Amino acid sequence: MKPNIEAERDAKAGTITMDEIWIQGGRRLQGRVACGGSKNATLPVLAAAMLAPGRYTLTNVPDLMDVATMAKMLGQFGITSERPEKNTLLIDTRNQRNAEAPYELVKTMRASIYVLGPLLARYGEARVSLPGGCAWGPRPVDLHIKGMEALGAEIEIDHGYIVARAPHGLRGGAISFDISSVGATGNILMAAATAAGRTTIENAACEPEIEALARFLLSMGAEIEGIGTPRLVVNGVPDLHPADAPMIPDRIEAGTLLVASAITGGDVEVTGVDPTHLGAVLNKLEAAGSSLETSDTTVRLRAPERPEPINVTTKPYPGFPTDMQAQFMALLSVAKGASTIVDTIYHDRFTHVAELERLGADIRVEGNTAFVQGVEGLSGAPVMATDLRASAALILAGLVAGGETRVSRVYHLDRGYERLEAKLASLGAVVRRVRP
Repeated sequence: MKPNIEAERDAKAGTITMDEIWIQGGRRLQGRVACGGSKNATLPVLAAAMLAPGRYTLTNVPDLMDVATMAKMLGQFGITSERPEKNTLLIDTRNQRNAEAPYELVKTMRASIYVLGPLLARYGEARVSLPGGCAWGPRPVDLHIKGMEALGAEIEIDHGYIVARAPHGLRGGAISFDISSVGATGNILMAAATAAGRTTIENAACEPEIEALARFLLSMGAEIEGIGTPRLVVNGVPDLHPADAPMIPDRIEAGTLLVASAITGGDVEVTGVDPTHLGAVLNKLEAAGSSLETSDTTVRLRAPERPEPINVTTKPYPGFPTDMQAQFMALLSVAKGASTIVDTIYHDRFTHVAELERLGADIRVEGNTAFVQGVEGLSGAPVMATDLRASAALILAGLVAGGETRVSRVYHLDRGYERLEAKLASLGAVVRRVRP
């Protein structure tokens, strides 16, 4: 297990609360629950606001630690933000200035690197700390750097900082990714929006969050072709203008809530979702024995007493998302047979395995493959979250485990789920947040 040392230090310093989630398992979930806005769409949109001075109104914005961290990051550049309503965020970039993106903030959230492209585009120079975030595995920033270099930037790494300069401005270029990268695609889209000339991005990420960013840039005056496809073409424009936008639904939260229904043999309708973003997840839930009903904005899942075993392989969108891998591992740990999970995106994203085993799961890991032998039941125990999605997986396992499960280090959970415990409780789960 790889502890998040920096988060632990922050917790001891009092900047992260050391809450726990306590679950009394064995309750079948049923009812209706609303899905919130997408964290992974909100963060790049917030960064994109740096491209043009003015006021922005963003709606359906989740109230999450990562969003608060990004807002604090923007504050380093003179950008103000406020929430007049719970899920509305007002951004004012009129007093924006260039500054350093410091390690103290970037270390807590890898998405902070999204400010690199807008800073380069707006000011011709940027100094951004190398990112941090979840404990599992490296996510190299090479693709971000190579993309900016293709747009004419000069980049060096100086004592843990990316120092980028484009003294003559960014210019269009041709970029072809060896591997599809959501973060790098988004960063280059923002940088290219006002770069001189045409930029092409081959093997671009097709995730809904990238499509949402591209459409937000369009509303700001950008010219982008091929949205939603692996080939994006950006015709740079001299200037952009502020725009307002609703955030898309969080497909990972929606998937997590549906797995909560599936793992408890429940009957749950999740509202405020876009089922077209959930195709691979819904297909696997059906394969595991659940029945599904969808409308334009809802998904209802009715589950059997125990899921059927299935095989899962994570792939870039529209394939099965790596951010649902841990939740499905929890589900398949109580399946009626043997399942296999292969993570082709992040080969070492299995730190939750040891904690699921503490609850009685039978899992064996070889390389980037987990072999899951379903058991008839799990047993509650104290467990420790190792990253954001692992937190959710352990809570899901606790829902079906006999007795009490106590999940510690849920500051990871708060980065990406808005009051998940309250939403589960509204469906009949016996779950509460405790501050020891």
